[in-house]
Amino acid sequence: MENLSFEFGPFPPGPLRSEPVIVGVVGSGNMEALCEPTPLGGRMKIVVNTSVRGFGATWEAVLGDFAQRVRVPDLLVTINDAGATPAVVGLRLAQAAAELEAS
Repeated sequence: MENLSFEFGPFPPGPLRSEPVIVGVVGSGNMEALCEPTPLGGRMKIVVNTSVRGFGATWEAVLGDFAQRVRVPDLLVTINDAGATPAVVGLRLAQAAAELEAS
């Protein structure tokens, strides 16, 4: 198990969000992402718990792109990864972004 942590931003204030968003499931080849509004000084913090070691630079690039696209301030994202492929990671992050916009 490898635990990674990244911070992005700060981002300008946006609509207030109070409800957490969860997408995906923890299962082989899949991942779960929990997005929680949290005071972080306008930053987005993403914590990754993954069963696959050695891909920190890849995670940082993918998550940095996600953070720049959604630009949600004060958000804690916790990812529980069970060996998701890059396509699944992209799908789950797109789902999370859609849920955040709808909330």
